Amino acid sequence: MAAGAGAGAGPVVWGELQIRGPQPPRDRERDREREPGVSSGCPNADWMGSLPHSLSTLPLANLAVPGSHDSFSFWIDEKSPVGPDQPVVVRHLAGIFRSLWKRMMKKWSVTQSLTFGEQLEAGIRYFDLRVSTKPGEEDELYFIHGLFGSKVSDGLMEINNFLTAHSKEVIFLDFNHYYAMQDSNHAYLIRMLKETFGSKLCRAKLVEEITLQYLWEHKYQVLVFYHHPMAHDFPFLWSGHKMPAPWANTTDAQKLVQFLETTLSERAMRGTFHVSQAILTPQAKTVIRGLIVGLRDSLVARNLPIIMNWVKCQKPGVNGVNIITSDFVELVDFATTVIELNNLLLQGGTKHKHV
Repeated sequence: MAAGAGAGAGPVVWGELQIRGPQPPRDRERDREREPGVSSGCPNADWMGSLPHSLSTLPLANLAVPGSHDSFSFWIDEKSPVGPDQPVVVRHLAGIFRSLWKRMMKKWSVTQSLTFGEQLEAGIRYFDLRVSTKPGEEDELYFIHGLFGSKVSDGLMEINNFLTAHSKEVIFLDFNHYYAMQDSNHAYLIRMLKETFGSKLCRAKLVEEITLQYLWEHKYQVLVFYHHPMAHDFPFLWSGHKMPAPWANTTDAQKLVQFLETTLSERAMRGTFHVSQAILTPQAKTVIRGLIVGLRDSLVARNLPIIMNWVKCQKPGVNGVNIITSDFVELVDFATTVIELNNLLLQGGTKHKHV
């Protein structure tokens, strides 16, 4: 789908960037698959299942849900080819400067530090996903942001392992950008989703009917939003139009806040979920100035106070925030801050907005 119309900013283009790096599925103690029902010790690992009954019966579109931008970019392979999401000039420069150029690209392609499992443990429930074939491996699918990440199948399996261990947690998978993919590749991805999640997949229906109670009763845990015409052919795929994610495309935190306010005021009152992308998008000059430092330290960290102040001033509900996404979700207590906004929906909950 077109950049800015769906979840997450447009693909990282060198001249209009965003990126991050590789760590193939890590063999850590915390990444071991747990038996269902075993507590992880992370306070946000089961936050949906811990919500008061009055909130679990509200439409999920009216709750505040933390999400991540370019969710898969915790692992970017600098040895991989430059992706088809990049313009020809970028691929040409990579051919000239080789590993040096790719190392710099990686610094701006990585937008997350936590794996899927770690993000889930931290409370993230919405994932912004971009997918591509890789030259020479046209029958396999990889996550992509400037350079290639891990296999899609590996990422989905990691997510499914968490869901099996946390039966009341529900996630949004938003597949919103595809590159170098034919109908056969889409068919493969859709089959992969069905085989990985099986009965956990929630059939598409009226957004207002989707509450946590409804999902728990049917043992649904996964809502897949598929920004492609093939979504209409499968009952467990939700149309991308049900997940609008306006994109500010700015490096200015104040302009971002104004944009978030404006688009939130224009949010459809019924029929869709809504993503507030609390992210800054580097331009060419931003990249040049912070070439060695990278996205995290040159742009994200120093602007987080302004962005988080906006988040803290929000309230969920029919006219309020729904899904809020961020880069480097671990830099501040982002997920907890978003989750706690739901307390404002309890009887007597109030908050004054003062952005």
